[in-house]
Amino acid sequence: MNYLLVGFGKMGNAVREAAERRGHTCRLAIDPASDENGIARALTPDALTDVEVAFEFTEPAEAERNVVALLEAGVPAVCGTTGWTPGDRVDAAARSGGVGAVIAPNFSVGMNLFYRVVELTARLLGAAGQHQPYVYEAHHRAKRDVPSGTARKLARIVVDADPRLREIGEGNPEQPMPDHVLHVASIRAGTEPGTHVVGFDGEYDRITLAHGARSRTAFALGAVLAAEWVRGKAGVHGFGEVLRDLLERESE
Repeated sequence: MNYLLVGFGKMGNAVREAAERRGHTCRLAIDPASDENGIARALTPDALTDVEVAFEFTEPAEAERNVVALLEAGVPAVCGTTGWTPGDRVDAAARSGGVGAVIAPNFSVGMNLFYRVVELTARLLGAAGQHQPYVYEAHHRAKRDVPSGTARKLARIVVDADPRLREIGEGNPEQPMPDHVLHVASIRAGTEPGTHVVGFDGEYDRITLAHGARSRTAFALGAVLAAEWVRGKAGVHGFGEVLRDLLERESE
């Protein structure tokens, strides 16, 4: 397939490498901050010529506008930009363009299976009532959103699964945190590609679930799998739907 890259930073490069390994062709890359030859500076109608799908990995302030423009032009989109929440404009654009989008904070197959493990664990331990959960994440110094979109999704999974919890508290608390609040803590240092920990601390023991990314390759491959899947689909989807279909296909 011919694809468009909107955002040509580290993730954009990783997506291009993963897509090339699967036989896909980069029609054009767009990045207003890039001074490389052959990189376009803006998303224009001409950039969409002969494009079958687009990847969007930019900044939270740019993501919705880019995704809406792509969908309204009839180009399926895969967006991994975190720090924003898709709203009615994205749904309306997908309907208007008659195409689909996959929007997710994390395209790692391993992480999306980890979500399922966390949900089951939180539900079981929440029912038992002996452990208090928390979420901790660490990323490289340059990551802009704090907490990560993945940490926020993990926190929401835990809160929805544990009947004792009602709220999510982020950052360093200035006073004792109520028992009904799930604490999410973040660290930004060095070149850490991404570590997420969901812990359950009890009086007599502690249970810890952890996912550590080794590189951006896992995220990039997942994004390419999502792009292959979304062509011919309509509406806005999460990566969990992609993974479910892939697993069902493997089991057949």
